[in-house]
Amino acid sequence: MSHPLRPNGAARRHLLLAAAAAALAGSVPALQAQPLSDKPIRILVGAPAGGTADILARLVGDGLAKSLGQPVIVDNKPGALGAIVMESFLVAPRDGHTLLLSVNGLFSEVPHSLKPKYDPLKDVKPLVEVAGSGLVLVGNAALPPKTMAELVTWVKANPGKVNFASYTPGTLSHVLGLQLNQAAGLDMQHIGYKGSPPALQDVMGGQVQFMFDGLATSIPNIKAGKLRAFAVSAPERSFALPDVPTLAELGYKDMTKTAWLALWVHPDAPAAAQQRVRDETLKALAVPAIRDRLMALGLNVNVSRPPTPEEMWKSLAADHRSVGETLKAVNYRPE
Repeated sequence: MSHPLRPNGAARRHLLLAAAAAALAGSVPALQAQPLSDKPIRILVGAPAGGTADILARLVGDGLAKSLGQPVIVDNKPGALGAIVMESFLVAPRDGHTLLLSVNGLFSEVPHSLKPKYDPLKDVKPLVEVAGSGLVLVGNAALPPKTMAELVTWVKANPGKVNFASYTPGTLSHVLGLQLNQAAGLDMQHIGYKGSPPALQDVMGGQVQFMFDGLATSIPNIKAGKLRAFAVSAPERSFALPDVPTLAELGYKDMTKTAWLALWVHPDAPAAAQQRVRDETLKALAVPAIRDRLMALGLNVNVSRPPTPEEMWKSLAADHRSVGETLKAVNYRPE
C-alpha cells in the first residue's frame, strides 16, 4: 500500500519527466546564447592595413572580443578587386566564425569590372551595417586649387596632365571621378590602386593629383595639412568636415553617393551564430568610446534603428543595378 504523501510509481515517473522537461526548457536560452564555439573568430578584410575597412574591422573586432570573451583575428587580404579575400571567405568553414568586413561596393560595384567566381547577390549575406558615409574629394595640398571651382579651371588649363586615383578600380572612388569628368568637362586620367593608403601616399607625394576617398582615411591627413578637401559626396555635410561643401551644393546633384560598410557572413552559417554576431556587434557599436571614434573619422553609425539583413540586401540589389547604369552612361570599360 502506498504512502498517502508519497507518489506511486506512475506519479513518480510523471514528476521525473516533468522535471526533465523543465530542466531542458531552462537550458534552451543558455544554448541559444552560446551558438559559437570558443575557437577564434576571423574577420577578413580585402584592404591593406590602415584602410577604412581595416580600421573598422579592428574597432569592431576589439568590441566583439570583449563581449564574446574569445579571440578575434583581423586578416588582411587586399588585391585583385576583392577576388583574393572572397576566395578565402568562400572556402572557409561555414560555422559563423569567419566573417568579412567590406564596403558594399565589393558586391554592387566591383562585379561590373570583372567576372567574379561568386554570385554577389547569393554567395554572401549582409549581416550588420557597421558604418557609412559619403566620399571626400581630396587633392595634394601644394596644388594651386583651393576650391572646387578653382580645381575645374586648373584641370582644364592643364589638359592631359592631371590624374585621379581610386582605392580600387570599379568602385565608388572610381565612379565618382568618371562622373566628375563628364559633369565638369574634364579629362583626368584614372589610376587604380589596391586600397586607400598607397593611393593617398601618391596623392600626397604628387604622383597623382586628386582622389575620391573614404573620410576615415583622409580626415587625419586633411587635418594635418597634407591634403585639401574640396567636396563630399554625401547628401549633407560631414559633421567631421563642416566647412567642406557637398557636391550637390556645388551643382553636381547627380553625384550624391554614399557607401556603407558591413559585416558579411555565409548565408548558410548557423542562424543562431549569425544572430549572436549581429547582436554583439550592435552592442559594440553602441559603446560610447567606439561610437565616438567612428564619428571622429566622419562615419555615421546607426544603432538606434539599424537596417535588417533583408533591408541591406534590397539596398545592395538596387545599388548593383544603379552602378551598372552609371558605368554604362560614362562608357566605362574595365582596365
